Amino acid sequence: MPIDPVTTDPKGEACRPGCSPELVAACNTPALAKGMDVYEDQLALDPWYVTGLTEGEGCFCVSFAVRPKMRTGLEARPSFSLSLNERDRDLLQGLQQFFGCGWIRESRSDRTFKYEVRSAANLTASVVPHFEQHPLRGNKARSFAGFAEVCRMVRQGDHLTREGMSDIVNIAYEMNLGKRRYPRAALLRTLGEVKG
Repeated sequence: MPIDPVTTDPKGEACRPGCSPELVAACNTPALAKGMDVYEDQLALDPWYVTGLTEGEGCFCVSFAVRPKMRTGLEARPSFSLSLNERDRDLLQGLQQFFGCGWIRESRSDRTFKYEVRSAANLTASVVPHFEQHPLRGNKARSFAGFAEVCRMVRQGDHLTREGMSDIVNIAYEMNLGKRRYPRAALLRTLGEVKG
């Protein structure tokens, strides 16, 4: 009866001296660690692995830009990103495939690559549901909760009113994000200056 040597023993290690049958799977592990199956197709990432990777290397951000010509005078820009060393670019491509959206760009200053999603539609359709089904457990869980709320508010148009944008600013400034370009008071003052 013929067997498929590719799937049963991809490296021919069962016949190699010194490799007992119990260790065949262990001997084959490096081939699987590359994220490829035996037919050279990229393996889908495990959802919990994506959550863990994000816990360590990801960022949920809501940034703001002053835009006098916009209805509220402000633009809210939620984004999800994850940066890795250039050697792990394949992993970022796996993330892009996993979420089905976003793009990858190079940061030459620190030789990293960044996977990023900025579309409110993509964030609410793919990114937010993933982290609600496979929740973060560390400090980033708090940032994600605010981020998810802001994404939904932007998606439903709350950012187009002064009251809605004011709520978005306050939620975003409660997230754990470090230094910001504009102080909260300056953004709220901009909203107060908008007529109409």
